[in-house]
Amino acid sequence: MTVDTTKSGPLDFATYHNVINNELRSTATTRHSINPANSKPNPEVPVTTQEDVDQAVKCARDAFKKWSKTSFAERRAALSAYADAIEANADRFAKTLTMEQGKPLNQAATEVGMAVTWIRVMIDIEIKENVIEEKDDLKIVQRHVPMGVAGAIVPWNFPVLLATGKVVGAVYTGNTVIVKPSPFTPYCDLKLAELAIRFFPPGVVQCLSGDDSLGPMLTEHPGIDKISFTGSIATGKRVMASCAKTLKRVTLELGGNDPAIICDDIDIDAVIPKVGISAYLCSAQICMMIKRLYVHEKIYDEFLGKLIAFVKTLKIGDGTEPDVFFGPVQNKMQFEKAKELLGSITAEKLKAVLGGSTDDSHGYFIHPTIIDNPPESSRVVQEEPFAPILPIMKWSDEDDVLEKANALETGLGASVWTKDLDRATRMANQLQAGSVWVNSHFDISPKAPFGGHKQSGIGMEWGLTGLLGYCNSQTLWLRKSS
Repeated sequence: MTVDTTKSGPLDFATYHNVINNELRSTATTRHSINPANSKPNPEVPVTTQEDVDQAVKCARDAFKKWSKTSFAERRAALSAYADAIEANADRFAKTLTMEQGKPLNQAATEVGMAVTWIRVMIDIEIKENVIEEKDDLKIVQRHVPMGVAGAIVPWNFPVLLATGKVVGAVYTGNTVIVKPSPFTPYCDLKLAELAIRFFPPGVVQCLSGDDSLGPMLTEHPGIDKISFTGSIATGKRVMASCAKTLKRVTLELGGNDPAIICDDIDIDAVIPKVGISAYLCSAQICMMIKRLYVHEKIYDEFLGKLIAFVKTLKIGDGTEPDVFFGPVQNKMQFEKAKELLGSITAEKLKAVLGGSTDDSHGYFIHPTIIDNPPESSRVVQEEPFAPILPIMKWSDEDDVLEKANALETGLGASVWTKDLDRATRMANQLQAGSVWVNSHFDISPKAPFGGHKQSGIGMEWGLTGLLGYCNSQTLWLRKSS
């Protein structure tokens, strides 16, 4: 079934459809997610079938033939107009994001604003040809050509920013893209694709909503050339194995268990709010949040006390309420995982100096938790909680704390906090992570590549490196005579 859509004016956020070939499509079967703040059902969304996937892929491959021949200037103009339209609908996107994801409205508005910025900045990045050699009779050029059809598999924690980053990466480099939102947060992504109808030819930007069966339909489809996946390490391994069947190109942005090392010379009062926000933003449901906090023993007690006092000032509640900082965790599955991890505090005889409890009377709320100096072997140190549960450990020896920071299989982000820049540089140079910060954490930019080392991922998103991840390198040999 095809639903008419207008080419101008605000989007309707009441009904949700798949977007295939610039048409809004319904499906015979629908489903809905749950508002995590109040456990009420969200609107119905499509459940995509294999036939729908096949049709979307065919449309994307047909569209690629023309879209890949457009100039960067043409793509830039379309994406710029698209960014303007997202900005014009920013309030509705933010309210929908809070409804489906649970994050407070001000954090949702920030994410939508970042998505607009990411488009505008990334389309100003130049992808140049590289002249390897040029002689009288020969010119050798390396150029970067689009791959074809990209599949963008988007997680539930930042569905607007991460979908937009994948769309602009694919489309700006001349590819077409099929977006697959998380089943938990399909609403904004479906509307992003619906809005794209106004600016891109049929088949260039499509979006398919579904259940857990949809991901494998995309990763195994022979008509999709590249998969960009953001999600857990366990699922990322399954995605990679599935893509291997057709030797798809793949970018994996996976989980992290980020360490932050606090040295003894810091200004505690200045650092506490920054660390607190960097550990608990979005109820700690961000792969790059501070997950393991190492504080020098000389300042440990004072730092711990002031961090507890700061976190206590942060309001918990429904994201639509004023001044809320902690919304719910996003879904029941994650809530149960976090509850189980909280149970390990008692089982392992650890000391929770803040929180340690949950509230599911209305939604999936976990009170912010701080664990005082647990052993490295404890689950709260070894596992990424993806919930507001923070272990804080003492350290005294630099080599020892660096070894602990690097000990896990993850390597997404890490930070060092000190007034001594030489010390910071020395320590930062030894941290094994895709992003390393000094005196900050979770700084990101559309100009800067983002991705992980070790099992935190393969490849990069954003920046020139991220854009080239949607291209094949091609070497052109130009003989000036035969």
